[in-house]
Amino acid sequence: MPDDVGARTTTPSGQAAESSSARTGRAAVLAFISDPESEAVLRQGLEKVAQDGMEVIRGNGRAAVAALRKIPSPRVLIVDITGEEQPLSLLGALSEVVEPDIRVLVVGDRQDMTLYRQLTRGLGVAEYLFKPLSAEVVAQHFGQYISGSAAISTQPTGGRIISITGSCGGCGATTVAVNLAWHLAADASRHTVLLDPNLYTGTAAMLLSARSGAGLRTALETPQRVDELFLERIAQPAADRLAVIAGEEKLTDPTVFAPGGADRLLQVLRQRYNYIIVDLPFTSQPITRELMEHARQRILVTEPTLPALRDAIRLLALPMGAQQSRRPVLVLNKLGAPGTMGVNEAEDALQQKIDVCIPFLPRQVNTAAMLGKPAVATPGGFRDALHQLGREVTAFSADVPVSRRSFSLSKLLRLGDKT
Repeated sequence: MPDDVGARTTTPSGQAAESSSARTGRAAVLAFISDPESEAVLRQGLEKVAQDGMEVIRGNGRAAVAALRKIPSPRVLIVDITGEEQPLSLLGALSEVVEPDIRVLVVGDRQDMTLYRQLTRGLGVAEYLFKPLSAEVVAQHFGQYISGSAAISTQPTGGRIISITGSCGGCGATTVAVNLAWHLAADASRHTVLLDPNLYTGTAAMLLSARSGAGLRTALETPQRVDELFLERIAQPAADRLAVIAGEEKLTDPTVFAPGGADRLLQVLRQRYNYIIVDLPFTSQPITRELMEHARQRILVTEPTLPALRDAIRLLALPMGAQQSRRPVLVLNKLGAPGTMGVNEAEDALQQKIDVCIPFLPRQVNTAAMLGKPAVATPGGFRDALHQLGREVTAFSADVPVSRRSFSLSKLLRLGDKT
């Protein structure tokens, strides 16, 4: 089937009304329909409920995937999968480019109960209708999702929270967090936010030339104020599909975080972004543990030195949170730095395979930091390593329980005697 997008037409809303979506440029209803007959029936059936207008593009599901890589996700998306041989794969690809809170309605040519269950129960599609459509059926089954009267599922949905923690200061965890977030947004076309909860000395925003402000502190101190509009104001754009939320408070100003503040912030962020990357230094503060507990996946960054590996062992021994189904992804940064251990020695000490190794490239990384640009944008060893880390993060099939291994501090100390 052709992938090209045909003419674009818009249903007038009668009067110029403010969009029902909180985000600027986000369409209320966007439909990709492959034939004029179905388009006419769709317009007739949704005429009364699409008060904010319905935009229709002549095209199929593949056209939807291509278009939504470049434009904001609508509140409600209608996709035509007529003639698609692998509809589940297609809709899986679509899920990777749209925002988590979108409602997806599907039209197709297969009257198949198995397909219906796979779409609605397996992929989270709100409703599926097969052709030929009728205006009455469209109004009954699609209308409730456009009007907002459909019941909202109580199942946990939304974006994936990933915490990145360094085993010691200076091991490069913030650099990894910044570059991973940029890679997921720019290279993988995922809606991504980088959250830096260090309100006093955090550097995540600075590394991307993004602004920081008082909004994050407000969100953590008064969680009742956090909603989609609030996040729209405090999330600073850093690149296409990438935002940064960070603070820069005075060192003399105390902060009192409200219980559940981080939980509320993450709850709203998950409805907006596919990935929430949290640059999370390990501290004994309750907010740190709250953020770590909510992470779906942890990334632990260490370096091939005795103190860093010692603390990596301690952090790896922490119990997994309720949302985590696999051990932390272990990243060895600054591999090849003068006077440090090799990969085999580090793995022997940790008694665990290192998932990703990032070479020691101080000139490239430091230059990028001074310019406020991501080092991952430059081809080379650093970029290759971050792309490998990105594959670890996006490989959902790899999320299987892993039995925790024992770690040997005595073996690590013996290695230290050799260096």
